[in-house]
Amino acid sequence: MYADENVIKIKHDVLYHVAKLAFEDELDAKRDSIAFELIPGPTPKFRCCVYKEREIIRQRVRLAEGKAPGPIDDGNVIQVISSACEDCPISTYTVTENCQNCLGKACIHACNFGAITPGRYRSHIDASKCKECGKCAQACPYNAIAHLKRPCKFACPVDAITTDEYGLSVIDRSKCISCGKCIHSCPFGAIGSKTFIVDVINALKSGKKVYAMAAPATEGQFGPLITMASWKKAMLELGFEDFYDVSLGADMTAAYEAEEWAESYKEGKKKVTSCCPAFVNMVRLHYPELADCVSTTISPMCAVSRLIKARDPEAVTVFIGPCVAKKSEVVDQKIEGNADYVLTYSEIRAIMKAKDIALMPVEDTEQIGSVHGKRFAASGGVTAAVLQSLKESKDEIDAKVCVANGAAECKKALLLLKVAKLPEDFIEGMICEGGCVGGPSRFNDPMKSKKTRDAMLLKADERGIHENLENYDMNSFSMHRK
Repeated sequence: MYADENVIKIKHDVLYHVAKLAFEDELDAKRDSIAFELIPGPTPKFRCCVYKEREIIRQRVRLAEGKAPGPIDDGNVIQVISSACEDCPISTYTVTENCQNCLGKACIHACNFGAITPGRYRSHIDASKCKECGKCAQACPYNAIAHLKRPCKFACPVDAITTDEYGLSVIDRSKCISCGKCIHSCPFGAIGSKTFIVDVINALKSGKKVYAMAAPATEGQFGPLITMASWKKAMLELGFEDFYDVSLGADMTAAYEAEEWAESYKEGKKKVTSCCPAFVNMVRLHYPELADCVSTTISPMCAVSRLIKARDPEAVTVFIGPCVAKKSEVVDQKIEGNADYVLTYSEIRAIMKAKDIALMPVEDTEQIGSVHGKRFAASGGVTAAVLQSLKESKDEIDAKVCVANGAAECKKALLLLKVAKLPEDFIEGMICEGGCVGGPSRFNDPMKSKKTRDAMLLKADERGIHENLENYDMNSFSMHRK
């Protein structure tokens, strides 16, 4: 579920203003003016008063600067904007108008804590006594008791969100996998992620050689006329040294993961993929006993970053895509040679808007990655590419792969692996439904993007993965996580 247009507009307006002031070297002097410019007053637009609306903007500005919205920073990429969260009702059970005020009072008898009392027209639940066990809702013959669960809490696949004594949402960093599902589920826009916007702009202004790298999921996100060549043109105009299609990194990952799969298969060991950072976080934080099963092959993002840095040791690499967890891969997983910064589509578009640069139709005559690498962005794409690489290397194995599409399927597959009941040899884990194309910061509807991507890939060169990699020196850097 995505937040409504008002929430998205406010987020984008803040990102744009921060980017514009950062380019103009006026962020320190004028950051406080952003709240007044976006919320001129005196009449509030969405909240109780303009003062609260402005405070929310101030906290959003801090996120855009890569800081925690409040004075306390636990280091997590995803943060709660407390001033916005205050308007959300506390998760609880409530009696609806469906209540018939029946004689049986099954709800009252089912409660072991005395939290339900009869009323004149319907039963009443005392929130201070309710333990949220749900027995009253189960007992009601009219289904008159509803569980008002917070959208963010409901969206979180790993139960990392709770509430504090003031009713504010709290993200447990020890559980959070940075998937970003909570961000766009909140109708108040009370959850966001720290950005690298200011860092990237400062790098571009410093004269350093900054390289842009776009995720394979980018193709098709912005319509059939916006190609990787369109992105390259825009990024060069923005001041980047060069631009890379990360489907090239997907080819690299597929080739090396194929070797790892073949070796593990012969040794009778089961492996899980490592390209989805939220999936790796899930293994690392919730199934630590399976950590050795994670592929040692780096992600496509890291592969391209290492390729660039092998050629230019002073390079600064910036990844662009629909994934929030990629920020966690940079900040938390701390893999040597990985991308320096990560931007979502909305963040790079804010930077482009600040410089009055737009994506324009450009025919793509230079295909960097293979079709197999380009399909990494969809669920099942990693498996197909690795099996293709095995086929090309004449090292085919009769491998059975569990393609876990979405967080629920990932949890199920990992649980089966944990108890040694997984029938397949390998797990391809993608926390977002549909794969990276369904990422939380995607630009377009996943089904529309898939249809566009499929049409664009029909025109692509069908060369093999290993044939595509012949143009690159793969011995100049390591493809293993360290």
